[in-house]
Amino acid sequence: MLAKETIISDSTPRQKDAQRTANGVFAAWEKRTALVKQQANAHSDASDAKTIRLKALRLEKEAQDAEAARLKAENAPPAPVKKRAKRKL
Repeated sequence: MLAKETIISDSTPRQKDAQRTANGVFAAWEKRTALVKQQANAHSDASDAKTIRLKALRLEKEAQDAEAARLKAENAPPAPVKKRAKRKL
């Protein structure tokens, strides 16, 4: 006949349940932390792209404004020479 072996474990079922619960909580915490970091990175990347786009638009507008001011200065008639007023004594 086969003798039935008894398996002796070093932990009770209650300890296993506690360990399983703690590991589950820790795994869920790690998952949430990774998700939050991923979302923060995505938001940061989107913000950086928006900033770069807006900077390029601003620089282009400043260049256009500078060119318009230069053309206006070139085409403007010369300022009239003011005559000095004579003082009365």
